[in-house]
Amino acid sequence: MTLGDTLFTLVTFLVLMLAVGKVAWKPVSKMMADRQQKISGDLDYAEKSRKDADALAAKRQEELQHAQADAVKIVNQAKENGEKQRQSLVDAANAEVTTMKKNAQADIDQARKDALASAKNYVADLSLTIAQKLIGKELNADDQKGLIDDYIKRLGDANGSH
Repeated sequence: MTLGDTLFTLVTFLVLMLAVGKVAWKPVSKMMADRQQKISGDLDYAEKSRKDADALAAKRQEELQHAQADAVKIVNQAKENGEKQRQSLVDAANAEVTTMKKNAQADIDQARKDALASAKNYVADLSLTIAQKLIGKELNADDQKGLIDDYIKRLGDANGSH
């Protein structure tokens, strides 16, 4: 190899390098820079998306905890309302039973008074009939009243002594 060949090869190499630098190197470098920029942007976007997803997951978790607390509160309130309603029904039933007992007692007392009055009238009529037969005459109103009162008094004394 002679000096001319070496020089020619060197000049050809330099021209080729300049041509490659102008024609191919800039587009390849630009393509690599664009690729690097796209990858960097994608990484930034992925990081932002991950942070957004984490924030959304935390927000959903917080909402779930609030929903659970609300559900517990609603259940407790429903239990409390149910207990109040049950107690109200029990109180109403007890009041109704008490009223029914009072009414029944009043009915019993009235029936006893009616029976006693009826028996008193029957005894008075019977006493009057017996007295008329024994005495053999008809008694006037004052005599009847005296005999009845006396008989009832003796009847009350006999019942009271038992």
